[in-house]
Amino acid sequence: MEDIIIFYGLAILGFVIVIWAQININNNYRKYQQFKIKKGISGQEIARKILDANGLNDIHIVETQGDLTDHYDPKRKVIRLSHAIFHEDSISSVGVAAHECGHAIQDKEGYNFMKIRSALVPFVNFVSYLGYLGLIISIIGGITGYLKISILILLVTILFQLVTLPVEFDASKRAKEQLIKLNLIDEEEHDQISKVLFAAAMTYVAGLISNLLQLLRLVILLNGRDD
Repeated sequence: MEDIIIFYGLAILGFVIVIWAQININNNYRKYQQFKIKKGISGQEIARKILDANGLNDIHIVETQGDLTDHYDPKRKVIRLSHAIFHEDSISSVGVAAHECGHAIQDKEGYNFMKIRSALVPFVNFVSYLGYLGLIISIIGGITGYLKISILILLVTILFQLVTLPVEFDASKRAKEQLIKLNLIDEEEHDQISKVLFAAAMTYVAGLISNLLQLLRLVILLNGRDD
């Protein structure tokens, strides 16, 4: 009975943590979307200024669909910004755009954790595909086989998340440094942007914690079956 309570308790805790992080980033993003920066420069313009100042004139900035779908593509050397981030001159837009520039600067400087993360992507994708074989594995190896492959997938995912955390925090640090260095924001705006970027980083932390709890749940279930 005690194991059952722990098992479901961990599932609920992981769910709550992820939901809290998502609500937190959405609230901060929406809140600071209403605050315009004093320079009146859009996210796209901010990104261009940061890239050019760091000798990254060859990196293109393009608009992409979706909401908060912003990212840097190291293979194509492109920064993709969602509609609001691309066009608006809000605290949120500037913070997110600058953050993606932080990734571009990491790429240029050969930031170690970014190189490790990029190297892990094919392996992570391959292991993720094993999840589709879960049904077959459960038929052949029973539920124990399914649990073992699920634990393997989670371990690889957690490894990837552990490498991702320093990449994200460092990109935010670089973003804020560039915004101040290039005199694009003042100290008050720096504090506001810090809140937006910190809330965004917490979604990665929450995802890691949630997967760690899920891993613990599966280990408990596997040990219970072995007993």
